[in-house]
Amino acid sequence: MGLGCFPCFDSSEEEVEEIFNHHTLSQADRQPSGFDRLKTRSNVVSLSLRREASQTFTFRQLAAATNNFRPDCFLGEGGFGCVYRGRLQTTGQVVAVKQLDRNGVQGNREFVVEVLMLSLLHHPNLVNLIGYCADGHQRLLVYEFMPLGSLEDHLHDVPVDKEALDWNTRMKIAAGAAKGLEFLHDKANPPVIYRDFKSSNILLDEGFQPKLSDFGLAKLGPTGDKSHVSTRVMGTYGYCAPEYAMTGQLTVKSDVYSFGVVFLELITGRKAIDSTQPHGQQNLVTWARPLLNDRRKFTSLVDPRLEGQYPMRGLYQALAVASMCVQEQAAARPLIADVVTALSYLANQEYDPAHNIMKPKVERNEPMVCSRWDHLDGSEKQETVNMLNRERAVAEAKMWVEKRRQTAS
Repeated sequence: MGLGCFPCFDSSEEEVEEIFNHHTLSQADRQPSGFDRLKTRSNVVSLSLRREASQTFTFRQLAAATNNFRPDCFLGEGGFGCVYRGRLQTTGQVVAVKQLDRNGVQGNREFVVEVLMLSLLHHPNLVNLIGYCADGHQRLLVYEFMPLGSLEDHLHDVPVDKEALDWNTRMKIAAGAAKGLEFLHDKANPPVIYRDFKSSNILLDEGFQPKLSDFGLAKLGPTGDKSHVSTRVMGTYGYCAPEYAMTGQLTVKSDVYSFGVVFLELITGRKAIDSTQPHGQQNLVTWARPLLNDRRKFTSLVDPRLEGQYPMRGLYQALAVASMCVQEQAAARPLIADVVTALSYLANQEYDPAHNIMKPKVERNEPMVCSRWDHLDGSEKQETVNMLNRERAVAEAKMWVEKRRQTAS
């Protein structure tokens, strides 16, 4: 299988209508924006939004904003198409403009899904959709500009003269990204399965505030007594949960697996799939699994660019969370809310490399989102720490049993 996306499915009009008709938020999170009308055809997208919702742009306006999509405005390219930096002439706001590649792996309906999702879902850890263009055959999305690029830009193929992300920043990014997923899984009703969680889709604002982007593959989760949603396999190779890749059965635990892969990327600095690595080490999870079961090898999992500047106890706890998320069996993985609780603890324990200690983080004037951790009392926080330590003990016990089995044979 190639390293790109799995073969694309063709979203039905019924599915798009379902997102509009049935997607609601809990009352506390409901936004005033909504859709008055949704109509999709092979060559026409007609989206009429209320005043508070996303803006509509003409192609001429966005061409002017990006200097006719000049190469020096080019930011990157994904499954949807090319992304350009622009400046809106009406407001002077710097934006990111994503232009649909009509020959790309994502199509017209994925465009509609993304507009719908980001017009209905609003959270500090989700990218903000400013507007869109459905002018003739042109399909473009306009987002807030993320000045620090993607997480992938800071982890992989980084120039040697560029400073590596430190431990505290990595934990902050992991915790914020998990909060974005928690919002999709637990606040949206019905839940939204992101389905394309990967390092290139985590954008970074000032202060390394992470925001999830690219919702074209998002799908409504199961409701009622249904345990999963069946669909064609979508997503990026290396990040897809094994049960989803094999059966097409999608649950929120599929996202949790993908989160675990990204968390391993943050810890190890390795790519989810890296064909330049030796045979047996090209798949990050396959390489990491045996090391996660041997405490003596935990340090071999750490990104060498950290140069030993990380807390040993924090490493053990982070690897425990990652290990739980990438379990083969979906039922063995935690809910994302439990991941948020654990990572909020780690993100709030600031590592001081000068003294090689961890201490409670001193809050700064930066965007914060209340998490379950913030509402736990002292005993509940201690229980979270105990849970992480128990997971580590389980891993050690598995290693001991395996060694005993090998000795006996």
